[in-house]
Amino acid sequence: MTADFPPLKNDLLLRAARGEQTERAPVWVMRQAGRYLPEFREVRAQHEFLKICRTPSLATEITMQPIRRYKGLLDAAIIFSDILVIPEALGMELIMNPGPFFPAPLDTPADIAKLRTEVDVYKELGYVFDAITMTRRELDGEVPLIGFCGAPWTLFSYMIEGGGSKTYQKTKSWLFKWPEESKTLLKRIADICVDFLVGQVKAGAQLLQVFDSWAGELAPHHFREFSLPLLKYISTTVRSKLAAEGIPTVPMTLFPKGANADLAAIAEGTGYDTISLDWCIEPSEARRLVGDNIALQGNLDPNLLYGGRDAIEREVKRMCASFRGGKASKGWIANLGHGITPGVDPEDLRWFFECVHKYSSVSYQV
Repeated sequence: MTADFPPLKNDLLLRAARGEQTERAPVWVMRQAGRYLPEFREVRAQHEFLKICRTPSLATEITMQPIRRYKGLLDAAIIFSDILVIPEALGMELIMNPGPFFPAPLDTPADIAKLRTEVDVYKELGYVFDAITMTRRELDGEVPLIGFCGAPWTLFSYMIEGGGSKTYQKTKSWLFKWPEESKTLLKRIADICVDFLVGQVKAGAQLLQVFDSWAGELAPHHFREFSLPLLKYISTTVRSKLAAEGIPTVPMTLFPKGANADLAAIAEGTGYDTISLDWCIEPSEARRLVGDNIALQGNLDPNLLYGGRDAIEREVKRMCASFRGGKASKGWIANLGHGITPGVDPEDLRWFFECVHKYSSVSYQV
């Protein structure tokens, strides 16, 4: 593990993830290094998306762009990469056209034979680790750096559908027709997730997030059968592997988008420090379901950023009041309920950050 990183100057995110009271809520947004920024589009005009992911210097530059633009307002950087690097590491061809597309998806369990039987993440995904180390040094301790991966169920869906889907017909057919083969593949994906996340911590990631972006597409009983056990496996195995190597563990966040009916089970059974919420549940209700020992993250509707500054301020104020519950901010990381979308005005996002700073502050009287 690299040990020569500068000391961290802003630890709000890490303290909130550990459930501590903070002087205000730390804030960052999912996809904060992305297409809404003109500086990102300038780089993207010169380089193909996957080339940026695979080139540590370019990934570092993109990761740093929002940190520079919103200096003093952001409390975390998240490494620029993509959740679909894991299917790529398994040997699947990935094309951005313009969205993610696998030209040879897995149609039946017989297609699993096309995948690599063993994946050396340091060989296949070392570019991500190099980008993390480079970015951590470039940050110079300004804010923590977040590493991430996709959850097994979400990656499994992309690998079978060949891309995004509105119905998940092919993926769900696998669960119904071939449940045991599905579980075997899901476990194989989970093992790579574990190695990938451990490698990110070794490279310098200070917090990890697991994105189960399609969790809400499963019926609750299927979520508990096909996703929840592997989410727990990832959190416990990452921690045990780090401990076995004498490496301090880092906080872990789970984003089970749409699985609000299972929040209590997620909080009780998965072992994550923080649960990230979508916008379809009130923060106060989420807190009731998960209890006081789990931090929460979220959960403004990303489309609110198109609503004008009065609406942004009104909704951020309401969100802060619901998370705070009349008290100082504790165990809460402010964020959107999903990733920021490409058409957002960067100055409206700045206003969102400024409103979070104001209305989550201990000095603001609810």
